[in-house]
Amino acid sequence: MTALPTTLAGWLAHCERLHPKEIDMTLERTLRVKERLALQFSAPLIAVAGTNGKGSTCAMLEAIALQAGYRVGLYSKPHLVHFEERCRINGQMVDGAALLPHFAAVERARGDIALTYFEFTLLVIARALALTELDLVILEVGMGGRLDAVNAFDADCAIITSIDIDHAEFLGADRETIAIEKAGIMRAGKPVIVSDPMPPQSLIEAATRTGADLWRFGRDFNYAGDRQQWGWSGRTRRFSALAYPALRGANQLLNAAGALAAFEALRQRLPITAQAVRQGFATVELPGRFQIVAGQPTLVLDVAHNPHAVAALAQNLDQMGFFPRTHAVFGAMADKDLTAILTRMAPIVDHWHFTDLPGARAAPAAELAARHAGLGAKGPGPVTVACHADPMQALDAALGGADPADRIVVFGSFLTVGGVLKNGVPRLSGKHAA
Repeated sequence: MTALPTTLAGWLAHCERLHPKEIDMTLERTLRVKERLALQFSAPLIAVAGTNGKGSTCAMLEAIALQAGYRVGLYSKPHLVHFEERCRINGQMVDGAALLPHFAAVERARGDIALTYFEFTLLVIARALALTELDLVILEVGMGGRLDAVNAFDADCAIITSIDIDHAEFLGADRETIAIEKAGIMRAGKPVIVSDPMPPQSLIEAATRTGADLWRFGRDFNYAGDRQQWGWSGRTRRFSALAYPALRGANQLLNAAGALAAFEALRQRLPITAQAVRQGFATVELPGRFQIVAGQPTLVLDVAHNPHAVAALAQNLDQMGFFPRTHAVFGAMADKDLTAILTRMAPIVDHWHFTDLPGARAAPAAELAARHAGLGAKGPGPVTVACHADPMQALDAALGGADPADRIVVFGSFLTVGGVLKNGVPRLSGKHAA
């Protein structure tokens, strides 16, 4: 009998070898192993699906619940630097050693079932959360919803954020088809919060078919605000004079509104105060989501890797104020809509630094440069393009060519942003800085 791994790195390598495909969408394997493990949550469960905004919504839910005094478990993916980022208990990243018994338990339970890396590690973290005394569990759905491994667990409240085109080869090529996949996390008689202001009709019809309690943005909950503060109203409750969330970006109020709707929907089990809401929004953190790092030059980190997210990034960059030049570090998976992404960012970027990324799915830097050249897109001024072997080399080259008043934007895959965060948050000091 082969000896089981004894380290987190060993277990993760083991998980990568079990299944011949990185993505193999079906619930059957996860459900069978979950049943063998007798896995269930005693605390209320919120599942969060959508194309963009899932991570931000999860972080806001966690922050508010913690401020309300609740014990909270959070599962999110992917991670930026450390695998342990995927599991947070009471606001703290789990210690890798604490997960080892759960890896062993899943390994024993799976028998001859070849779980994917995602399925195996989800079950590991789910077991860790299920055996912890918690008041709330938050699970971030990965791709889609209907066949995503997270959907093996019945949510007491589902949140569906934005619906847009991504992972088209798995989910479909239009919003109506993709929405059907996202709608798979709905449950009969349970609330589903839809924070997309223009949801596809197929999503609405799915809620009716399922018998879910549909909460729609603009009908069941809404927000309004000015430059100083904002307010939220739901079916029976209002919060006024709220400070803007610590997470930056014009789209964050939609995510915040959805999070508050979920708390109203679960108010009998998880009542919260206005003070907890205010403190939660003030203290929420999520690296890599329009994260602005002060320095010379200014550094912006964003995991925008599909056209919808990149459009939001471009809008947020446009609202930052004046910078003489913008330097972009970009790396992405080859299956993304690279043409749309590059087209949307081209008017903003003066100097492109394309980077290779690890993994077979990644688009080589040379391919990104060729795709950019083929667009014939103009920048704000003369445009330069360079290719690099990894994100840190790309960032160093961008810094070498930047003036203190410029800005550097690192965006694209989690591997791109994670690649510049692997040694901590960079504090930039430009070549002419005092």
